[in-house]
Amino acid sequence: MKTHIIGSSHSPFGKLDASLETLIAEAARDALADAGVEARDIDAIYVGQFNSGMCEQEFPASLSLQADPDLRFKPATRCENACASGSAALYQGINLIEGGLAKRVLVIGAEKMTDASPGAIAEGLLGASYRPESRGIEAGFAGIFAQVAQAYFERYGDQGEALARIAAKNHANGVHNPLAQLRKDLGYAFCREISDKNPVVAGPLKRTDCSPVSDGAAALVLSHAEAAPAGRRQVRFRARSQVTDFMPLAKRDITQLEGASHAWRQLLASAELSLDDLSLAEVHDCFTIAELMIYEAMGLAAYGQGARAIEEGWVMPDGRLPINPSGGLKSKGHPVGATGVSMHVLAARQLLGEAPGVQIPDARLAAVFNMGGMGVANYASVLERVSD
Repeated sequence: MKTHIIGSSHSPFGKLDASLETLIAEAARDALADAGVEARDIDAIYVGQFNSGMCEQEFPASLSLQADPDLRFKPATRCENACASGSAALYQGINLIEGGLAKRVLVIGAEKMTDASPGAIAEGLLGASYRPESRGIEAGFAGIFAQVAQAYFERYGDQGEALARIAAKNHANGVHNPLAQLRKDLGYAFCREISDKNPVVAGPLKRTDCSPVSDGAAALVLSHAEAAPAGRRQVRFRARSQVTDFMPLAKRDITQLEGASHAWRQLLASAELSLDDLSLAEVHDCFTIAELMIYEAMGLAAYGQGARAIEEGWVMPDGRLPINPSGGLKSKGHPVGATGVSMHVLAARQLLGEAPGVQIPDARLAAVFNMGGMGVANYASVLERVSD
């Protein structure tokens, strides 16, 4: 592929005082500064945002122009694909560059969620579900994944221990990520037990199994390889894959993420790599059951045996394939439209040796898997460090 990442930015995630407008503008401004390019040199802008009624501003693309007057009159487009809205924006930018229609593209992912009421957030997130199935469901979108977890448990046995270990791993990783929303090592025992501080949310899922409500933004400056500034530290896209599956759960085996599995197979084949070649992966742990099932979808473990990956330490920072060294969505936070861009930013920084506190030594190849809905929109990427 011809697309390189030449600059990035990433706000802290959490309950932020900044408005959506400010988050977008600051992310754009900081990414341009990091890339060392002028706003006038950007050919197009893509903004990933889900919203779904959780924020009053539902037409955000032009807010990116607030970053610099020289962005005025550039084509700016909002992209939405549920929790993969950020990756949708990113892939549109890649398409433009790979198709020869642009040399440099600015991609921003942003979401402002915490100003909305809990009811509005729950209803908004259900916008990523198939409405005829999800009307009146307990606990909003957590209820969707609770159904998935229950079906998985019935087929393969209780996986409460594995889910608690995943939560504990990601919280422990997030302690060292200065951008993370939840920076507290909760430990396995706390994540395993039901308590006043860790109540049941829905079905077998407890609070520690669910990613938090978040605000935040991240941005990338993409460049055609031939237009990249000389001497700049760079990461290139080695391969990418996008796969869409049925939205209705009734049409699928919900104990498997089949769309994710297709995306991973396409990705690795295109990149001419195996999982053993990867230095790390950032994957979509909106709920701990999702990360467990992604282990299987990516081929790290057989179906029904994903627990081995966490129980035997394969996915720990010093394991066979570190998964979510950033803390993942579980600890880092999940401002929906920002998530896909965030995952690519932090994977790229790993490859550049610029991930303080969570750095995987000598990282050269990183995978990203971002998912919209319950395995509906599936985006998988491999990033590679450009040789010095």
